[in-house]
This record gives sequence, C-alpha cells and structure tokens, in this order.
Amino acid sequence: MTEKTQRSLSDFNNELKLKGFKVFQIEKDGNATKIYSRKDFYKICLTTGKSRIHYADRSFDHDGTVLFFGNPHIPYSWETISRTYVGYTCLFSEEFLQLTERSESVLQSPLFKIGGTPIFVISEEQRAFLNRIFRKMIEEQQSDYIYKDELIRNYIHLFIHEALKLQPSEIYDKRQNAASRLTSVFLELLERQFPIESAMDSLQLRSPQDYAKHLSVHVNHLNRAVKEVTGKTTSLHISERIYREANALLQHTNWNVSEIAFSLGFEYPTYFNNFFKKLSGTTPSSIRMAEV
Repeated sequence: MTEKTQRSLSDFNNELKLKGFKVFQIEKDGNATKIYSRKDFYKICLTTGKSRIHYADRSFDHDGTVLFFGNPHIPYSWETISRTYVGYTCLFSEEFLQLTERSESVLQSPLFKIGGTPIFVISEEQRAFLNRIFRKMIEEQQSDYIYKDELIRNYIHLFIHEALKLQPSEIYDKRQNAASRLTSVFLELLERQFPIESAMDSLQLRSPQDYAKHLSVHVNHLNRAVKEVTGKTTSLHISERIYREANALLQHTNWNVSEIAFSLGFEYPTYFNNFFKKLSGTTPSSIRMAEV
C-alpha cells in the first residue's frame, strides 16, 4: 500500500470517527469499502450486482438490488461476485444517531438483532427512491448547512422506516440449530474484539453479561448454548482469548505491563497479573523477560 493510499484511508477513518457519520458512492470509494474496518459502526448499504452476504450464521445470495443493514455487534461479511457492482453506503456510530430521543427504539428494531431481517430485495422503483435519498445525504455531507447533522439523521431514520415497511427476504440458508447459531455468533463477536491496536483503548466486552447484552439475549441463555455446543463455559472462552492476546502483546509490543493490563480491560495491573498467573503459572513480566 502506498503512503498516499495510507494517508487517504487514515483521513477517511479519522473523519468518520470525528463526525460519527460517512456516506459515499461504492464505485467511487471501492478501496475504502474493502479495507475499512466496520467494527465500530452501523451500516446501511444499497447495492446492485451479484453478491453473497454472510450475516451471523446465515448466507444470502442475490443478483439484483439489495438493501442491507449491518450491526457492529453481529459479525458479517460480503462477497462481490459480479464484475459490475454499484451502489451507496452509509456508516454511522450509535452516538451519532442517539442524539435524538427516537433512536434507541430504532436501533432495537428487527433490522439490528441476531434473529432479525437485515437484508431486503429492492425493486427498480424502490431503488430509484432510495438512490435519491443517498444522493441527498452526500449533498448535505458536503454542504455548509449548520443543521446538516440533524437532517442526515432524519434521512437515516427514513431508510430504517422504509425498510421496516418492506417484506423481509427469507431466502436464508439455515443449517444449524438455535444453540449452534448463537454460539457461532458469540465466538465470531469475541474474535472481532481483537487484535488490540492501541494501549489507549480498553477492551469493552469483558464478561458473559457484556456479550449477552450486545447479542440481545439473556446471559443464562448464552451460557447454556455455548456450553452445550463447545463443552466450555462462556467465561472460559473469553478468558482464553484474552490470555492469547496478552501473550501476543507481551511478545510483540513495547507496551509496559500496566498498559497491556488496561488495554485488556483490567482495572489494576495486579488483577491482570493474577489472571495471567492463574492461566499460565507464571507472571507477565517473566514472559517479557524471556523474550529479551
């Protein structure tokens, strides 16, 4: 990747994180679409072409126009199959949208839940209407209108309510039972918390309760499903993954032990030391010294 491209992607991400919002035409920002990490942001995407969408444990194939709602708490990926592929994408943070009182209920709608329906087949008439909204959002994004953020929020709400009025697509490939689906989503969400990229950022999801809240299920239901499918508790999966990340940070960064402890969500370095010693039989400092 060239230095110019790196700067461009950095500017893109910084602008998004600063404002909590970004809208762009896909064919004009293809590189940003492929490389940009969707970890922290909701996504609304209107695309025309042949594609395969993997959402949680489900897969959806379509050749035509689809409207897709991505949730940062639910793993998903997108495969572009056709050579020609056009559309628009809108990215926004929860903080950006929740400046309005009506947003909390919208984010709790079926569009953004595990068992929800985030993919919609769109007709040509609907596509023309939604394209106009995207173009208006791009115009406002580039304008100097003092209330443009509020106007853009209204456009996002319009997208969501238009989708809620549509009949959801049910052409899903459901190959697993409920416990397997939930476990698969949990494990993918766990993996998406890593790698830790900055000593200034602290791991947000640290307990089974944290994951259950983000997955919109009761923690007891999550624990039963994970134990049934994997034979391990939810807590053990989380602890083992944090331990592996701790080892990587100790071996491959120059962060001190206190910084590593903070980045992994430990309030005090002594808590981290006790956690690490319980799983490894040795201290973090001894691992660091062994690498010298």
